[in-house]
Amino acid sequence: MKSSAKQGSLIVSTGSAVPDFTINNYQISQIVETSDEWILARTGISERRLLTDYNHSVIDLAVEASKQALEKIDMDPLKIDLIILATSSPNDLFGSASQLQAKIKAFNAVAFDLTAACSGFVIALVTASQFLQTGNYNNILIVGADALSKWTNWSDRSTCILFGDGAGAAILQSCSLQNNEILGFHLSTDGNYSDQLSLAYQNQYSPHPSLKLAQGSFNYIQMNGREVYKFAISKVPESILLCLNSLNLSADDVNWLLLHQANDRILKAVADKLSIGSDKIISNLNKYGNTSAASIPLVLDQALSENKISKGDIVVVSGFGAGLTWGTVVLRWMSD
Repeated sequence: MKSSAKQGSLIVSTGSAVPDFTINNYQISQIVETSDEWILARTGISERRLLTDYNHSVIDLAVEASKQALEKIDMDPLKIDLIILATSSPNDLFGSASQLQAKIKAFNAVAFDLTAACSGFVIALVTASQFLQTGNYNNILIVGADALSKWTNWSDRSTCILFGDGAGAAILQSCSLQNNEILGFHLSTDGNYSDQLSLAYQNQYSPHPSLKLAQGSFNYIQMNGREVYKFAISKVPESILLCLNSLNLSADDVNWLLLHQANDRILKAVADKLSIGSDKIISNLNKYGNTSAASIPLVLDQALSENKISKGDIVVVSGFGAGLTWGTVVLRWMSD
Protein backbone atom coordinates (compact mmCIF):
# COMPACT_ATOMS: atom_id res chain seq x y z
CA MET A 1 0.00 0.00 0.00
CA LYS A 2 1.29 3.42 -0.96
CA SER A 3 -0.26 6.15 1.13
CA SER A 4 -0.35 9.94 1.15
CA ALA A 5 -2.14 9.89 4.49
CA LYS A 6 -2.50 13.07 6.50
CA GLN A 7 -2.91 11.10 9.70
CA GLY A 8 -2.90 7.56 11.01
CA SER A 9 -5.54 5.25 12.42
CA LEU A 10 -5.65 3.34 15.68
CA ILE A 11 -7.92 0.63 17.15
CA VAL A 12 -8.86 2.04 20.55
CA SER A 13 -11.51 -0.46 21.70
CA THR A 14 -13.19 -3.74 20.83
CA GLY A 15 -16.31 -5.65 21.83
CA SER A 16 -18.04 -8.92 21.01
CA ALA A 17 -21.32 -10.76 21.40
CA VAL A 18 -22.62 -14.28 20.78
CA PRO A 19 -26.04 -15.88 21.31
CA ASP A 20 -26.73 -17.83 24.48
CA PHE A 21 -27.72 -21.06 22.72
CA THR A 22 -24.88 -23.55 22.15
CA ILE A 23 -25.06 -26.55 19.85
CA ASN A 24 -22.23 -29.07 20.10
CA ASN A 25 -21.08 -31.75 17.69
CA TYR A 26 -23.00 -34.52 19.43
CA GLN A 27 -26.25 -32.56 19.06
CA ILE A 28 -25.54 -32.02 15.36
CA SER A 29 -24.93 -35.75 14.98
CA GLN A 30 -28.57 -36.22 16.06
CA ILE A 31 -29.65 -34.05 13.11
CA VAL A 32 -27.41 -35.31 10.28
CA GLU A 33 -25.22 -38.37 9.81
CA THR A 34 -21.93 -37.31 11.40
CA SER A 35 -20.05 -37.56 14.69
CA ASP A 36 -18.11 -35.44 17.12
CA GLU A 37 -14.87 -37.18 16.08
CA TRP A 38 -15.52 -36.62 12.35
CA ILE A 39 -16.30 -32.91 12.76
CA LEU A 40 -13.44 -32.22 15.17
CA ALA A 41 -10.87 -33.99 12.99
CA ARG A 42 -11.88 -32.14 9.82
CA THR A 43 -12.67 -28.68 11.17
CA GLY A 44 -11.38 -28.21 14.72
CA ILE A 45 -14.88 -27.15 15.81
CA SER A 46 -16.53 -28.57 18.94
CA GLU A 47 -19.48 -26.21 19.32
CA ARG A 48 -21.03 -23.05 17.93
CA ARG A 49 -23.61 -20.44 19.04
CA LEU A 50 -26.92 -19.97 17.22
CA LEU A 51 -29.62 -17.32 17.28
CA THR A 52 -32.78 -19.20 18.24
CA ASP A 53 -35.03 -16.48 19.68
CA TYR A 54 -37.40 -15.14 17.01
CA ASN A 55 -37.31 -11.77 18.76
CA HIS A 56 -33.53 -11.36 18.43
CA SER A 57 -31.51 -10.79 15.29
CA VAL A 58 -28.01 -10.16 14.02
CA ILE A 59 -28.55 -6.48 14.80
CA ASP A 60 -29.07 -7.27 18.49
CA LEU A 61 -25.67 -8.97 18.49
CA ALA A 62 -24.12 -6.01 16.67
CA VAL A 63 -25.64 -3.61 19.20
CA GLU A 64 -24.28 -5.58 22.17
CA ALA A 65 -20.77 -5.75 20.69
CA SER A 66 -20.83 -2.04 19.83
CA LYS A 67 -22.01 -1.00 23.28
CA GLN A 68 -19.22 -3.05 24.85
CA ALA A 69 -16.64 -1.27 22.72
CA LEU A 70 -18.07 2.14 23.57
CA GLU A 71 -18.28 1.41 27.30
CA LYS A 72 -14.69 0.21 27.52
CA ILE A 73 -13.44 3.69 26.62
CA ASP A 74 -16.42 5.60 28.03
CA MET A 75 -17.18 7.09 24.61
CA ASP A 76 -20.38 9.00 23.91
CA PRO A 77 -22.05 7.39 20.85
CA LEU A 78 -22.61 10.89 19.47
CA LYS A 79 -18.86 11.12 18.88
CA ILE A 80 -19.00 8.34 16.27
CA ASP A 81 -18.71 9.83 12.77
CA LEU A 82 -19.20 6.69 10.71
CA ILE A 83 -20.52 3.15 11.18
CA ILE A 84 -19.56 0.33 8.81
CA LEU A 85 -21.51 -2.89 9.30
CA ALA A 86 -19.86 -5.87 7.59
CA THR A 87 -22.56 -8.52 7.20
CA SER A 88 -23.93 -10.99 4.67
CA SER A 89 -27.03 -11.73 6.73
CA PRO A 90 -28.70 -8.34 7.30
CA ASN A 91 -32.17 -7.78 8.73
CA ASP A 92 -33.00 -5.69 5.69
CA LEU A 93 -31.52 -6.07 2.19
CA PHE A 94 -31.68 -2.29 1.84
CA GLY A 95 -29.17 -2.13 4.70
CA SER A 96 -29.09 -2.74 8.45
CA ALA A 97 -26.37 -0.32 9.55
CA SER A 98 -28.97 2.40 10.03
CA GLN A 99 -30.79 0.17 12.53
CA LEU A 100 -27.54 -0.25 14.45
CA GLN A 101 -26.96 3.51 14.40
CA ALA A 102 -30.42 4.16 15.86
CA LYS A 103 -30.20 1.46 18.54
CA ILE A 104 -26.86 2.68 19.94
CA LYS A 105 -27.97 6.33 19.55
CA ALA A 106 -25.02 7.30 17.37
CA PHE A 107 -27.18 9.88 15.65
CA ASN A 108 -24.29 11.92 14.22
CA ALA A 109 -22.88 8.93 12.34
CA VAL A 110 -23.26 8.08 8.68
CA ALA A 111 -23.95 4.33 8.45
CA PHE A 112 -23.74 1.79 5.67
CA ASP A 113 -23.50 -1.97 5.12
CA LEU A 114 -20.52 -3.69 3.55
CA THR A 115 -21.06 -7.16 2.07
CA ALA A 116 -17.98 -9.31 1.61
CA ALA A 117 -18.85 -12.40 3.70
CA CYS A 118 -15.85 -13.80 5.58
CA SER A 119 -13.54 -11.06 4.26
CA GLY A 120 -15.95 -8.36 5.41
CA PHE A 121 -14.21 -7.22 8.57
CA VAL A 122 -10.80 -6.93 6.90
CA ILE A 123 -12.27 -4.84 4.08
CA ALA A 124 -14.20 -2.73 6.61
CA LEU A 125 -10.96 -2.17 8.56
CA VAL A 126 -9.20 -0.96 5.42
CA THR A 127 -12.17 1.21 4.40
CA ALA A 128 -12.35 2.85 7.83
CA SER A 129 -8.62 3.56 7.84
CA GLN A 130 -8.94 5.36 4.50
CA PHE A 131 -11.65 7.66 5.86
CA LEU A 132 -9.54 8.42 8.94
CA GLN A 133 -6.34 9.03 7.00
CA THR A 134 -7.95 11.74 4.87
CA GLY A 135 -8.81 13.67 8.02
CA ASN A 136 -12.54 13.78 7.28
CA TYR A 137 -13.55 11.59 10.23
CA ASN A 138 -12.14 11.09 13.71
CA ASN A 139 -14.04 8.12 15.19
CA ILE A 140 -15.35 5.14 13.24
CA LEU A 141 -17.20 2.08 14.51
CA ILE A 142 -16.78 -1.07 12.43
CA VAL A 143 -18.81 -4.18 13.18
CA GLY A 144 -18.60 -7.67 11.72
CA ALA A 145 -21.87 -9.51 12.39
CA ASP A 146 -23.45 -12.57 10.83
CA ALA A 147 -26.20 -15.08 11.56
CA LEU A 148 -25.56 -17.65 8.84
CA SER A 149 -27.61 -20.23 10.74
CA LYS A 150 -30.59 -18.55 9.05
CA TRP A 151 -29.22 -19.52 5.63
CA THR A 152 -27.83 -22.96 6.47
CA ASN A 153 -29.30 -26.19 5.13
CA TRP A 154 -29.46 -28.29 8.30
CA SER A 155 -29.67 -31.45 6.18
CA ASP A 156 -26.33 -30.75 4.52
CA ARG A 157 -23.57 -32.07 6.77
CA SER A 158 -20.85 -30.41 4.68
CA THR A 159 -22.03 -26.93 5.74
CA CYS A 160 -24.24 -27.23 8.84
CA ILE A 161 -21.27 -28.35 10.96
CA LEU A 162 -19.33 -25.17 10.19
CA PHE A 163 -21.31 -22.03 10.87
CA GLY A 164 -22.13 -20.12 14.03
CA ASP A 165 -23.60 -16.70 14.78
CA GLY A 166 -21.91 -13.74 16.41
CA ALA A 167 -20.72 -10.13 16.24
CA GLY A 168 -17.53 -8.26 16.92
CA ALA A 169 -16.88 -4.53 17.00
CA ALA A 170 -13.90 -2.20 16.89
CA ILE A 171 -13.61 1.55 17.29
CA LEU A 172 -10.97 3.21 15.15
CA GLN A 173 -9.68 6.67 15.90
CA SER A 174 -7.51 9.11 14.00
CA CYS A 175 -4.00 9.60 15.36
CA SER A 176 -0.62 11.03 14.43
CA LEU A 177 1.31 9.23 11.70
CA GLN A 178 3.91 8.31 14.33
CA ASN A 179 1.25 6.29 16.19
CA ASN A 180 -0.32 4.78 13.08
CA GLU A 181 -1.34 1.20 13.83
CA ILE A 182 -2.34 0.05 10.35
CA LEU A 183 0.97 -0.34 8.55
CA GLY A 184 -0.30 -1.74 5.25
CA PHE A 185 -2.86 -3.90 3.48
CA HIS A 186 -3.44 -6.12 0.46
CA LEU A 187 -6.89 -6.96 -0.95
CA SER A 188 -7.92 -9.27 -3.82
CA THR A 189 -10.97 -10.72 -5.55
CA ASP A 190 -11.42 -13.48 -8.14
CA GLY A 191 -15.02 -13.59 -9.27
CA ASN A 192 -14.35 -16.54 -11.59
CA TYR A 193 -14.76 -18.76 -8.53
CA SER A 194 -17.77 -17.02 -6.98
CA ASP A 195 -19.91 -20.15 -7.34
CA GLN A 196 -17.57 -22.15 -5.08
CA LEU A 197 -19.01 -20.45 -1.98
CA SER A 198 -22.29 -18.64 -2.41
CA LEU A 199 -25.72 -17.80 -1.08
CA ALA A 200 -27.41 -17.28 -4.42
CA TYR A 201 -30.75 -15.81 -5.48
CA GLN A 202 -33.02 -18.29 -7.25
CA ASN A 203 -35.92 -17.45 -9.58
CA GLN A 204 -39.00 -19.45 -8.66
CA TYR A 205 -42.21 -18.07 -10.11
CA SER A 206 -43.83 -15.31 -12.13
CA PRO A 207 -45.90 -12.84 -10.07
CA HIS A 208 -48.43 -12.48 -12.90
CA PRO A 209 -48.97 -14.25 -16.27
CA SER A 210 -48.77 -10.98 -18.22
CA LEU A 211 -45.43 -9.96 -16.68
CA LYS A 212 -42.22 -11.21 -18.30
CA LEU A 213 -40.28 -11.46 -15.08
CA ALA A 214 -39.66 -13.90 -12.29
CA GLN A 215 -39.49 -13.58 -8.54
CA GLY A 216 -37.86 -15.87 -6.05
CA SER A 217 -35.79 -16.08 -2.90
CA PHE A 218 -32.28 -16.77 -1.67
CA ASN A 219 -31.07 -20.34 -1.56
CA TYR A 220 -29.10 -22.02 1.22
CA ILE A 221 -25.33 -21.63 1.53
CA GLN A 222 -23.56 -23.69 -1.13
CA MET A 223 -19.88 -24.54 -0.75
CA ASN A 224 -17.29 -26.61 -2.58
CA GLY A 225 -15.17 -27.33 0.48
CA ARG A 226 -12.24 -28.85 -1.39
CA GLU A 227 -11.86 -25.85 -3.71
CA VAL A 228 -12.26 -23.32 -0.91
CA TYR A 229 -9.55 -25.11 1.08
CA LYS A 230 -7.16 -25.09 -1.91
CA PHE A 231 -7.89 -21.40 -2.52
CA ALA A 232 -7.30 -20.42 1.10
CA ILE A 233 -4.00 -22.22 1.63
CA SER A 234 -2.69 -20.85 -1.69
CA LYS A 235 -3.89 -17.24 -1.75
CA VAL A 236 -3.76 -16.29 1.94
CA PRO A 237 -0.02 -16.94 2.49
CA GLU A 238 0.69 -15.16 -0.80
CA SER A 239 -1.33 -12.12 0.31
CA ILE A 240 0.39 -12.04 3.70
CA LEU A 241 3.87 -12.22 2.15
CA LEU A 242 3.06 -9.50 -0.39
CA CYS A 243 1.90 -7.24 2.42
CA LEU A 244 4.88 -8.00 4.67
CA ASN A 245 7.38 -7.55 1.83
CA SER A 246 5.90 -4.15 0.97
CA LEU A 247 6.66 -3.09 4.55
CA ASN A 248 10.16 -4.60 4.61
CA LEU A 249 9.00 -7.13 7.17
CA SER A 250 9.33 -10.92 7.15
CA ALA A 251 7.36 -13.78 8.67
CA ASP A 252 9.93 -13.82 11.47
CA ASP A 253 8.75 -10.35 12.52
CA VAL A 254 5.17 -11.56 13.07
CA ASN A 255 4.11 -11.94 16.70
CA TRP A 256 0.54 -13.02 16.05
CA LEU A 257 -1.35 -14.52 13.12
CA LEU A 258 -5.04 -13.64 13.32
CA LEU A 259 -6.91 -15.36 10.50
CA HIS A 260 -10.57 -15.75 9.62
CA GLN A 261 -11.77 -18.67 11.74
CA ALA A 262 -12.91 -21.04 8.99
CA ASN A 263 -11.23 -24.36 9.60
CA ASP A 264 -8.39 -25.47 11.87
CA ARG A 265 -6.62 -27.25 9.02
CA ILE A 266 -6.56 -23.98 7.03
CA LEU A 267 -5.14 -22.03 9.98
CA LYS A 268 -2.33 -24.53 10.45
CA ALA A 269 -1.61 -24.89 6.72
CA VAL A 270 -1.27 -21.12 6.28
CA ALA A 271 1.04 -20.88 9.30
CA ASP A 272 3.14 -23.80 7.99
CA LYS A 273 3.52 -22.18 4.55
CA LEU A 274 4.78 -19.01 6.24
CA SER A 275 7.01 -20.97 8.65
CA ILE A 276 5.16 -19.35 11.55
CA GLY A 277 4.80 -21.48 14.68
CA SER A 278 1.34 -22.70 15.66
CA ASP A 279 1.84 -20.99 19.03
CA LYS A 280 1.44 -17.67 17.20
CA ILE A 281 -2.02 -18.52 15.82
CA ILE A 282 -4.85 -16.78 17.66
CA SER A 283 -7.98 -18.93 17.51
CA ASN A 284 -11.36 -19.52 19.13
CA LEU A 285 -12.71 -21.68 16.30
CA ASN A 286 -13.29 -24.60 18.67
CA LYS A 287 -15.93 -22.67 20.62
CA TYR A 288 -17.67 -20.59 17.96
CA GLY A 289 -17.17 -22.18 14.54
CA ASN A 290 -17.14 -20.04 11.41
CA THR A 291 -18.96 -16.80 12.23
CA SER A 292 -18.13 -15.19 8.85
CA ALA A 293 -17.55 -11.42 9.16
CA ALA A 294 -17.70 -11.70 12.96
CA SER A 295 -14.87 -14.20 13.32
CA ILE A 296 -11.87 -11.85 13.25
CA PRO A 297 -13.25 -9.18 15.62
CA LEU A 298 -14.57 -11.90 17.96
CA VAL A 299 -11.17 -13.55 18.32
CA LEU A 300 -9.40 -10.16 18.48
CA ASP A 301 -11.59 -9.06 21.38
CA GLN A 302 -10.96 -12.35 23.18
CA ALA A 303 -7.18 -12.10 22.66
CA LEU A 304 -7.14 -8.58 24.06
CA SER A 305 -9.23 -9.59 27.07
CA GLU A 306 -6.69 -12.34 27.76
CA ASN A 307 -3.77 -9.85 27.41
CA LYS A 308 -2.20 -11.91 24.64
CA ILE A 309 -1.32 -8.94 22.45
CA SER A 310 1.24 -6.46 23.78
CA LYS A 311 2.23 -2.97 22.72
CA GLY A 312 4.58 -3.09 19.74
CA ASP A 313 3.46 -6.56 18.57
CA ILE A 314 3.14 -7.13 14.83
CA VAL A 315 -0.29 -8.66 14.21
CA VAL A 316 -1.15 -10.04 10.77
CA VAL A 317 -4.91 -10.08 10.15
CA SER A 318 -6.19 -11.97 7.12
CA GLY A 319 -9.70 -12.74 5.92
CA PHE A 320 -10.81 -15.00 3.07
CA GLY A 321 -14.03 -16.39 1.71
CA ALA A 322 -16.98 -15.89 -0.60
CA GLY A 323 -16.50 -13.86 -3.72
CA LEU A 324 -13.92 -15.28 -3.75
CA THR A 325 -12.23 -12.51 -1.79
CA TRP A 326 -9.19 -12.35 0.44
CA GLY A 327 -7.09 -9.71 2.10
CA THR A 328 -4.49 -8.90 4.72
CA VAL A 329 -3.91 -6.03 7.13
CA VAL A 330 -0.64 -5.70 9.04
CA LEU A 331 -0.93 -3.95 12.42
CA ARG A 332 1.67 -2.72 14.85
CA TRP A 333 -0.31 -2.80 18.09
CA MET A 334 -0.03 0.56 19.84
CA SER A 335 -2.25 0.15 22.90
CA ASP A 336 -0.85 -0.91 26.27
